[in-house]
Amino acid sequence: MEHIVIIGNGISGVTAARHIRKLSDKKITIISSETEHFFSRTALMYVYMGHMKFEHLKPYEYWFWKKNRIELQQGFVKTIDVKSKTLHFTEGFTMTYDKLVIATGSKPNKFGWKGEDLNGVQGLYSKQDLENLEIYAPNNKTCRHAVIVGGGLIGIELAEMLNSRNIPVTFLVRESSFWNGVLPQGESEMLNKHIKNHHIDLRLSSNLKEIISDQNGKVKSIIIQETGEEISCDFVGLTTGVSPNIDFIKESEIETKKGVLVNRFLETSIPDIYAIGDCAEQREAIGNRPVIEAVWYTGRMMGETLAQTLCGNKLEYKPGHWFNSAKFFDIEYQTYGWVFPEPKENHAHFHWIHQDDSKCITMEYNTITNEFLGINTFGIRMRHEVFDTWLSEKQTIDYVISHLEAANFDPEFYKHFEKDIQASFKNTLQTI
Repeated sequence: MEHIVIIGNGISGVTAARHIRKLSDKKITIISSETEHFFSRTALMYVYMGHMKFEHLKPYEYWFWKKNRIELQQGFVKTIDVKSKTLHFTEGFTMTYDKLVIATGSKPNKFGWKGEDLNGVQGLYSKQDLENLEIYAPNNKTCRHAVIVGGGLIGIELAEMLNSRNIPVTFLVRESSFWNGVLPQGESEMLNKHIKNHHIDLRLSSNLKEIISDQNGKVKSIIIQETGEEISCDFVGLTTGVSPNIDFIKESEIETKKGVLVNRFLETSIPDIYAIGDCAEQREAIGNRPVIEAVWYTGRMMGETLAQTLCGNKLEYKPGHWFNSAKFFDIEYQTYGWVFPEPKENHAHFHWIHQDDSKCITMEYNTITNEFLGINTFGIRMRHEVFDTWLSEKQTIDYVISHLEAANFDPEFYKHFEKDIQASFKNTLQTI
């Protein structure tokens, strides 16, 4: 019986295993060094905030794995011998495979700062990170002040988590405005205000110089690069992005760059070895997508796609139109299609913001053809399937604006803003 081994029990690896089982009777083994069972990584913050318990993050009951004949192996793969198709574990044992799926996800970035490995300094990615948070930042007595370095989605999550336990937070963001490498100026500025309104000490254009240790090997303060200011703290969150977790592969014959290089069929340079999820790097970008997609839903799609290939139906990975969602404290964010920080050539932005400064939308469109290219929406829920259809149909921005109500996903008694948006769009056209 063919043995498929999957290294990594995140959303990509587990989705692949589930779909391989739906399609076949192959032997399946999932390897993980982090936890015995799969859990929803994106919900870790809600455990710390008291909304859930860790058990609630496990989508499948303990019996699920045995019933579906998916074997779970805890251990850390040290090396892959591609010639003999053998995995060597740090624990001393080995395992052979017929087909291998690398789904090892990401690891938090570190940039060689002095003190980055001190106690009380960490990212927010793993179950172990959650456990360490309870040691170093359980309350505002043990943690009188926290510093977060890096202004992405994980940084804002960590700020909200610490804020929920009344721990004062200083937030160092190297950009001149929050997430302005991704968002247009109006949206970024709205988030600056929203973060400060939650009593977060937001420091823009600020880089970390070093982390200072106390006499016991624990963080006691940080120094800001630009000013030399020292800020006392009991905890430092390093949230300066993630990179593929592939150190153990670097010495093998499997071709890598930042991630494990794959083609459109998620095949690596070695026959019978595949890579999916955050650790996979496309040899050629798919449209405007980054070559490495550290996004939950693309990991799931890669797992489903690869399962088809492994079960005899060779399938190309086609993720479709870009979308994503997140939450910035009280403001929900969704994006469909492409909205760039600055409009591309022959493109323009239509931006609408509500007077309460907590709701806005930005649409990007082609000024020659009027084709609608994408939307960012803050504080107003929009339907994914509607925008997906409009993007596929290459609808005009005029069509999208006039049919915006069809895309609204807010509950029945929420105030709707389509008429305000339509009036603003009309005024914008008249003043051009």
